[in-house]
Amino acid sequence: MSRPSRPVLSRRALLGAAHVTALLPRRAAARAVERIAADGRVRIAVYRDFEPWSWVGKDGRLTGIDVDLGHAIAKALGTRAEIVDFLADEDVGDDLRNMVWRGSLVGGQVCDIMMHVPVDRQLALANDRAVIGAPYYREGFLIACGPDTDCEVAPPAFKGKRLVAELDSVPDFYFSGGFGGALRADTRHLMSGAAAVDAVKSGEADVVLATRAQVEHARVEGADRLKVRRGPIPALPSAGWDVGVAVKDDSRDLADRLEQVIAGFRQDGTIDSILTRYSVTPHPPLAT
Repeated sequence: MSRPSRPVLSRRALLGAAHVTALLPRRAAARAVERIAADGRVRIAVYRDFEPWSWVGKDGRLTGIDVDLGHAIAKALGTRAEIVDFLADEDVGDDLRNMVWRGSLVGGQVCDIMMHVPVDRQLALANDRAVIGAPYYREGFLIACGPDTDCEVAPPAFKGKRLVAELDSVPDFYFSGGFGGALRADTRHLMSGAAAVDAVKSGEADVVLATRAQVEHARVEGADRLKVRRGPIPALPSAGWDVGVAVKDDSRDLADRLEQVIAGFRQDGTIDSILTRYSVTPHPPLAT
């Protein structure tokens, strides 16, 4: 998944983010924490079909890193989690509007917390009805190849290979638009990063550029069919980005509480344990 995104402020990951900072105001306003306690639940929004972060497992239940972390957050707040999965819109700003501060025009209730939001100053300034912060992971990119493809060559040498990337994402723009368009004709677009990685694992493609979490999680089964590039990825427009949460701008007490909860999870190993459960290497956020 991660069209995460349209070029800059795009879906789920804001994959081109360069300057990252936590933007959680310290002064509480509305008493969202008290309301959540009175309701006996906290509504938490997660992206749909976004493996390994949130997807429906073989047992028909929502699973993933963000789902598990959402339940841990609810427990820390002394309540239960109601996890709501939603389809990503055109960009992260649309997702914040639909899930955090206004609601969808076609119906649907807003949530108290939205998971997997890029902690990015530009995104925060453009969406001032949401408060973004409490980072819990540092995302990045990896190139992975099939067993018969040399993954260490300069990317233009992938010409003639079967390349795959998520549609309208930074990997898509990298393969299709980079290096003078030399790889455009060789690039096939799929609907998610996970699907792109699986295409290489199944032998339907030779090279994929996807998020680090997507590649690491996919190697749990079939690691011999998916080797990871060890060297740097030249001319990549993003060095990585922090992933955090968002709440509505009138829930600043909840924003403050989430900062404390996530910081505690980073210290006591909760986040590392959840990431490892899905075979994703813990990478602490730069903004703490």
